[in-house]
Amino acid sequence: MKLPAALERVIHDDRVNFVLTNQIPRRLATRLVGWFSRIELPVVRDLSIALFEAFAGDLRMHEAKKTRFASLHDCFVRELKDGARPLAPDPSVLVSPCDGIVGAFGAIDDTELLQAKGSSYTLEELLCDSSAVGRYRGGSYVTLRLAPNMYHRFHAPCDCRLDGATYISGDTWNLNPPTLKRIARLYCRNERVVMHARVDGCEEAVALVAVAAILVASVRLSFLAEPLTLSYRGPTFIPCAARYRKGEELGYFHHGSTIIVLATGGLAVCDHVRSGDIVRMGEPLLRRSGAARSSSASYVAI
Repeated sequence: MKLPAALERVIHDDRVNFVLTNQIPRRLATRLVGWFSRIELPVVRDLSIALFEAFAGDLRMHEAKKTRFASLHDCFVRELKDGARPLAPDPSVLVSPCDGIVGAFGAIDDTELLQAKGSSYTLEELLCDSSAVGRYRGGSYVTLRLAPNMYHRFHAPCDCRLDGATYISGDTWNLNPPTLKRIARLYCRNERVVMHARVDGCEEAVALVAVAAILVASVRLSFLAEPLTLSYRGPTFIPCAARYRKGEELGYFHHGSTIIVLATGGLAVCDHVRSGDIVRMGEPLLRRSGAARSSSASYVAI
């Protein structure tokens, strides 16, 4: 199914897109879509998936482990065939934890990170954890936006020990470029989960900040029995002592969202990383010190 060209132009107009995806009851819309997406009636499922692909773009179903889904939600959280995302084997390399479009990235300016041109936010606002701020001060970061049609699961970027996760309740603004340009400190307003991990074989650490958005606000972590949803309250620290191998699944979003990767000073963004590029899970993202040159903050609209 393909949308008429005139409708596509209207939907992709920045101002129209911002209004349609933000100036509505965001939490109510998120709950309703969450309920609707789980309906397993074949006619509802087939029409929903067809409309979803028409609006979101190619779902790359040829990569999926299965080709028939019980519901739209089942399609959202689809697994990939074995070998669909090969891992960079170099032990000095930390790989992208997800498929995503690279947004702002580079060196953290003391505790300040770039959201969009002329707009920034701080580690304190993002993490809501003063003890973690010093760990990433002056380190590096990469923002990865998961478009709705992308693979929605996220994985360990390296062999690591997960020390726990902090759940922070919040809003459900859209996280697309029109909203990033209009809403200050956007990532710090939305519901999010911060996963803290220690890199095996060195003293470095990374944090994956999974930021939820409208129609998404439910994050499933592999070490928790229940998903984190809008009904969960925070900030709450959830202890964990689990070891993960590079590429092992950590969890998934229920639609599409953003992951901000934070890294300590001994890790730097790989030279080939560019704003606006699509990176696939398993591709190089960060390198240990001496193996990469840290770049200054960069951003283009995506």
